[in-house]
Amino acid sequence: MNGADTAWIIVATALVLFMTLPGLALFYGGLVRARNVLSVFMHCYSIACLMSVLWLAFGYSIAFGDGGAYWGGLGKMFLMGVGTDDLSGTLPEVLFFAFQMTFAIITPALIVGAYVERVGFGFVLLFSGLWMLLCYAPVVHWVWGGGFLADGGIFGETGVRDFAGGIVVHETAGIAALIIAVFLGPRKNRVTPPHNPGYVMLGAAMLWVGWFGFNGGSQLAADGGAAMALTVTHISAATASLTWALWEKVKFGKSSLVGMVTGTIAGLASITPASGFVGPVEALIIGAIAGVLCQEAVNVIRNMLKIDDTLDVFAVHGVGGIFGTIMIAVFGAGSFAAQLGSLAIVGVFTVVVTVVLVVVVKAITPLRVDAETENSGLDIIVHGERAYDHAS
Repeated sequence: MNGADTAWIIVATALVLFMTLPGLALFYGGLVRARNVLSVFMHCYSIACLMSVLWLAFGYSIAFGDGGAYWGGLGKMFLMGVGTDDLSGTLPEVLFFAFQMTFAIITPALIVGAYVERVGFGFVLLFSGLWMLLCYAPVVHWVWGGGFLADGGIFGETGVRDFAGGIVVHETAGIAALIIAVFLGPRKNRVTPPHNPGYVMLGAAMLWVGWFGFNGGSQLAADGGAAMALTVTHISAATASLTWALWEKVKFGKSSLVGMVTGTIAGLASITPASGFVGPVEALIIGAIAGVLCQEAVNVIRNMLKIDDTLDVFAVHGVGGIFGTIMIAVFGAGSFAAQLGSLAIVGVFTVVVTVVLVVVVKAITPLRVDAETENSGLDIIVHGERAYDHAS
């Protein structure tokens, strides 16, 4: 065990949890109408709790067990056989478990943005739990757990390069979000503005800070690689924020706060897979493109395809993660065959699993609330609470 590495990953674990609670909750909560803000908080909070229990029970074993090329097996259910003296690299394995648990929390939580303001609470819990175990955890094993997409797998000695989750986190969550949005159909009222842009900015700022643990921690060591990952993460986020705001100004004559901080998230998502393989100049390029690319993806999904992915999960996280994964090969840090092939394999797998789970789960518990609940707001009808005295 290395004490410095252990100390850093303890901090990084806290930072990644901070991304979901409260970062993502505030970011998403500020974007919805006032009558639905508590439902968003409830979705994020309950997913964090449920994924923690399921990761302990089965998820970690499926992702990082020794089962084989496609499935980690169930040999480490409930951390059986893992004690304080057992190591994963230079870290206590129980710390590695906790760090990866925070990733298993935020990935299904990202999907929340696609279905806010109209989804059934039972569906959120049942779908999220099954999706984490049957979609997310196997993909983790394939890419990070020594599975068939990693080094020595189907792409030879140089397998896919995904430092912190462009494929594992952002592609899977983005595709799942888009599919659920299609199944759900649009909200009754799609034109209401975010009820609290201040929440959105605060949430985005917390995500930005937490992302240092997300990407810097993925080095799994306190060294120069972690420092570089943290630095390029910041540069990409800053640059994408500026290019998003500039592109808004060019197109609409104004740069909005919500737009600028959405650009921050686009830059963060795009640098995530590449953060361990590029330097500051490459990060500058990735961020500069991401701010425009993801904004245009929002336009395509929302206005051209007419899909109500409410908070633009696929356009920002999905497109950003896929773009960053491809840029690894563009900058010569990975092979195009491995990057594109892995994106395709994981993409098809995510589509199939998500569609099957949506069909099965909505047969058990309603996918969408009734029209009266949607009109009155999920906060008071589903949860019996209001965020404000007069929620609009």
